[in-house]
Amino acid sequence: MIPKEILGHILDVGVSLLPVFAFLAGLMFFDSFKLVHFRSVLRAILVGCLVAVAAFLINTQIVSLLNLDPSVYRRYGAPILEEIGKALYLLYLLRSDRIGFSVDAAIYGFAVGAGFAFVENVYYLQSLQSASFLVWFIRGFGTAIMHGGATAIVGILSKVLSDRTSSRSLRILLPGLAIAVVVHSLYNHFLLSPLASTVGILVVLPLLTVLVYERSEQATRRWLGVGFDSDVELLNTVTTGNIERTNVGRYLQSLQHRFRGEVIADMLCFLRIHLELSVQAKGILMMRANGFVVPPDPEVKDQLHELDYLEHMIGRTGVLAMKPFFHTSSRHLWQLYMLGKQR
Repeated sequence: MIPKEILGHILDVGVSLLPVFAFLAGLMFFDSFKLVHFRSVLRAILVGCLVAVAAFLINTQIVSLLNLDPSVYRRYGAPILEEIGKALYLLYLLRSDRIGFSVDAAIYGFAVGAGFAFVENVYYLQSLQSASFLVWFIRGFGTAIMHGGATAIVGILSKVLSDRTSSRSLRILLPGLAIAVVVHSLYNHFLLSPLASTVGILVVLPLLTVLVYERSEQATRRWLGVGFDSDVELLNTVTTGNIERTNVGRYLQSLQHRFRGEVIADMLCFLRIHLELSVQAKGILMMRANGFVVPPDPEVKDQLHELDYLEHMIGRTGVLAMKPFFHTSSRHLWQLYMLGKQR
């Protein structure tokens, strides 16, 4: 039999976090393309929990070693460390081509923030056991929304910058990170009442989320329409056998003074398989958007292995030479990752 006092604490934490995880579930549900798998979201939540534990230990050591005022450090130092810790996982996802669109970044960011808030609320539950139910609802819910929203902002802006600059370096995090740190710091200043702060976050975050969804859905559909047609056209050109008289053939001929004949042949094969996988990935997204469940294709595994082999054979310079044929470099890599997850 669980003591009534423990049940009460569990209820407090549950009430403060349930709306947050419900909001996260809503983000995934309304994503018509279902680009982020449930296991990936759980992994992001777990990462957020681990970041929270690490941040607590590091913050405690910094305050102790430097003999800082905990309240001052909570306002200015902790937000920087905690937001950097959460943002690094998003940078890893971007660099490994696991984020295709802004809505993906929002889901991952909110999941990491929700995991962070879960650990933080459990800790404060032990410190403020005498707090009332209303205090827990405001404190827990407001903090969780703040953490999730701040990290989602980092993810959204980083993805936008990554697409615009074709960069995945640390600097793409800086604009979103600066906003997240400021929001986090202002929240810890308690300039407004806890209730007013929570209400403010609840008003701003849904508006931001709706805007992200609309823009991301439009971008996805625009990319699918243009990219699918052009990929199909280029694939037909490659497979018809009349490539010599096309722009693709002329471009490959211009590379003959830089690459051996067998490498040119491998590059053409690389392009054909890449286009086949690209068309298949876009087709899967179109089917998902219309409510169809697409079973995994058993041949994808062999195609991806062959693509890896050909990439090794033509080398990094050869891959760069093929770049003009691919649309939006970060997304053509992401769609290959998505196909790999279908295996």
